[in-house]
Amino acid sequence: MLHVKTRGRCWCVISFPFLLRTNDHRKPMLKPQTIWAASLPLFLRRRLLLPKSSPSPPCGRRLPFRPVCKRRMSAQAQPRFAPLPTAQPESDAGADEGYQFRLVSYNILAQVYVKSAFFPHSPSASLKWKARSKAVLAELKSFQADIMCIQELDEYETFYRKNMESSGYSSIYVQRSGDKRDGCGIFYKPKSMELMQKEVIHYNDLVDTYRSSDNVISATSDNSSPAEESSGKEDNSKHGDPNDPRVRLKRDCVGLLAAFKLTDPCEHILIVANTHIYWDPEWIDVKLAQAKYLLSKVSEFENVISNKFTCKPSVIIAGDFNSTPGDKVYNYLVSANSESADETPIKLRSLYAANGGEPEYTNYTPGFTGTLDYIFLSDGSSVKPTSLLRLPRGDSSDVEGGLPNFHHPSDHLPIGADFRCLATSA
Repeated sequence: MLHVKTRGRCWCVISFPFLLRTNDHRKPMLKPQTIWAASLPLFLRRRLLLPKSSPSPPCGRRLPFRPVCKRRMSAQAQPRFAPLPTAQPESDAGADEGYQFRLVSYNILAQVYVKSAFFPHSPSASLKWKARSKAVLAELKSFQADIMCIQELDEYETFYRKNMESSGYSSIYVQRSGDKRDGCGIFYKPKSMELMQKEVIHYNDLVDTYRSSDNVISATSDNSSPAEESSGKEDNSKHGDPNDPRVRLKRDCVGLLAAFKLTDPCEHILIVANTHIYWDPEWIDVKLAQAKYLLSKVSEFENVISNKFTCKPSVIIAGDFNSTPGDKVYNYLVSANSESADETPIKLRSLYAANGGEPEYTNYTPGFTGTLDYIFLSDGSSVKPTSLLRLPRGDSSDVEGGLPNFHHPSDHLPIGADFRCLATSA
């Protein structure tokens, strides 16, 4: 008998074996099977056997929970960039010499949020900082990316900065406001691009721009992500009256803007934005306000760079938007391609949606499985994707039981692509 204690309550788990006979009818072997009490909380319920033909659930729904393998894996899952069938249309034939670069976006799960109570489905050894830090670092290096947009980045000065520098990366970083210990970072290879200008986004600045006519008291859920409901995020009531817009908008979220001059012959200018939008699914109004503020800052930054360097820069916006395809935040970001009352200051298209569809999921836990992370490209961009970083299917063995695990050190999965600069980018 095993006792599991969680959230101040003790649950009783009864385990008993059954007989499993082999095909050659030799002595039967014992195989343990665990039967969980029906009163267990949802994140502890497990379904031991699922039909192989079970379809993968749509984004944003809870998946049946299969036990994760508790054995330490000898190797992490390796990234796979699959070429796009339209990577080189006829109009670009002969442009193989075009400069290419690789971009990855990844919420690495800040160690400050990593506790067994938040991830009871994960092998405890995979959550310890010594193991996770090495696993995350190895994964970042395995991408062989020229630029990486990282969210929930903590231990930046004490671990990631120096270790990434030893692998040829420079970086910029902004920590969240208040007492938050994580933030957003951009790692890039100086041999691939030169940092020309940067700017920090503090979404708390929305408090100063708030007008009484703004619609920022709408605590209604709009199928946004509940993914981080148990991941150590702050209690909203601790910051004051949540119905006060000035309290409501102060969520300590941040973003980064950076302009790079690529080392291609045309010295193409690329603007990269990295951000992490607020998590709470009940606060869709705050998330939407942050998305609008982000695009306004990107548009202003684009104008500054255009005037300063006399060019038309390409724009890539990446990050964890804590929003699922079809919700208000997502629809706003891609509203330039649809009929919408909200006009965006910059026209964007989703990288994955434009090339086969959004991933089945980018966040995989027993409580929530769905797509939260995106890469957006500006319309008319002079950089074109040539391959996409593929994500494992929902029935893949390396995600069984939910993340993080020994295969994947974060509860999110990385997304990314290879890009080629068109010859017309001069």
